[in-house]
Amino acid sequence: MTQSYFPQAQSQEALERGEALTPRFDANGLIAAIAQHAETGEVLMLGWMNAEALSQTLDLGEAVYFSRSRNELWRKGATSGQVQKVVELRIDCDQDAVLLKVLPQGDGGACHVGFRSCFYRVVSHGRLMVQAEA
Repeated sequence: MTQSYFPQAQSQEALERGEALTPRFDANGLIAAIAQHAETGEVLMLGWMNAEALSQTLDLGEAVYFSRSRNELWRKGATSGQVQKVVELRIDCDQDAVLLKVLPQGDGGACHVGFRSCFYRVVSHGRLMVQAEA
């Protein structure tokens, strides 16, 4: 399935230093996608993309993820208004994770429970402590 969207790297050198986008999806056809605020650097969320979601993200300039729980594509902000406009897309050295630098729309949030970032809790002495405002 991923072959219809992206080619495979022909060598380790091509994968790590080449100019071709040749993402390496896991056994479930997914790649980790980190969304980071393009202006502040704040990490907003971690999602997953399949080849179609990555391709649509590149085409639309807006983040599209794959929902593992619903087993379907999920265009961020389609119902909440919290669209993520992609300013830059980076891929790591072995092309198995992407970093989306985004400008959040709507109220600026990313988290479905109402926080700006999904990483709103800190682990302290084995307990979770809220460290952000909703």
